[in-house]
Amino acid sequence: MTDSRSASDIQSKVAQTRAQLESTLDEIEDKLNVPKQAGIFAQKAQASYEDNPVPWVAGVTAAVAIVGGLIAWAVLSRD
Repeated sequence: MTDSRSASDIQSKVAQTRAQLESTLDEIEDKLNVPKQAGIFAQKAQASYEDNPVPWVAGVTAAVAIVGGLIAWAVLSRD
């Protein structure tokens, strides 16, 4: 069985495959870059807070109440 593709067709396909691989590796590197992803998360959180701070304030209030309750429970319930 003979291959009808020319050397230039094969080289073109190899170059295209390498470009796709490079793009994929760059995307993976971006996803695994923790400082970059943390920065993106912080920007999204800040924008969310600026849009509507009520859920953020409620969440912080709930967290403080829970931690305060746990501390009070630990201090007051000495066995």
